Amino acid sequence: MAALMEFTTESGETVTVEVDRHAQGAQLVARDGHALARAERTFDEALQGIRSAAESALAVFRDGALKPDGVELEFGVKITAEAGAVIAKSALEGHLTVKLSWSPSSSATPSETPPAPPAG
Repeated sequence: MAALMEFTTESGETVTVEVDRHAQGAQLVARDGHALARAERTFDEALQGIRSAAESALAVFRDGALKPDGVELEFGVKITAEAGAVIAKSALEGHLTVKLSWSPSSSATPSETPPAPPAG
């Protein structure tokens, strides 16, 4: 059963997240006639594990032999009452999309023209 969980950010702002159910020990409050649980940790603390996962993944892809010019990571993130933020399960097993990109070789000059296609 879905429930609402209220997190506070490090800057004091409030973030309301839909979670599967209220966590044990969370402070239940009411807002506008709806039951709401106030999280014991901040939103920033809940996301810290996802940040660490992203940093680790970036290090793996940037420091390897491939040396891409750009790395793009996409995590499906789910907020749970008990664990905070977790990498969400997709239709497959886990949700992590990685895109690596390389710029054209800097040794080629813009004035170079590609060879003409063979006549046929």
